[in-house]
Amino acid sequence: MLRLSVIALFLASPALAAGDYPFFSFRNTDIVVLLAFLIFAGILIYFKVPPKIMGFLDSRAEGIQSELDEARKLREEALELHASFERKQAEVKDEAARIVEKAKADAQLVAEQTKADIEASITRRLKAAEDQIASAEASAIRDVRNTAVAVAVAAAGDVLAKQMDAERSDELVQKAIKTADQRLH
Repeated sequence: MLRLSVIALFLASPALAAGDYPFFSFRNTDIVVLLAFLIFAGILIYFKVPPKIMGFLDSRAEGIQSELDEARKLREEALELHASFERKQAEVKDEAARIVEKAKADAQLVAEQTKADIEASITRRLKAAEDQIASAEASAIRDVRNTAVAVAVAAAGDVLAKQMDAERSDELVQKAIKTADQRLH
């Protein structure tokens, strides 16, 4: 076969193909190129090159198909993961909104409780102050009465002492002391 190829090369040389020769002559370049092509195609078929090329192309196509399948699978997984993250994000937003609402409600309850506690404290302090004022008022009235009684007794004693004798004076003083003692207690 190698000899046939070498002979075809010599026969297909441009020097032999040039000139005005008949159509079926080796000097016609069209015939020489056709014969060289047929010999080349025959050599390729003899050495089974087309099936090898087809096998190579088929294996390459299978490789590309498997890569496409893998890429499609990865895309689907990425979409599922993305959807999962979006669901989780929505859940987190909902949870955050619930936490904020609960915090607001708790703050409102604490504010109301604090307000009620302050009002109760103010009411207790006002009551305590009123009780202290009433106690101080009662104490002041008692002190004023005692002082008034003491002054009245002293004044009455002076008036009676000037107007009465000693015997009558003792009797009136004793009577006044008893009356004052009864009224005070």
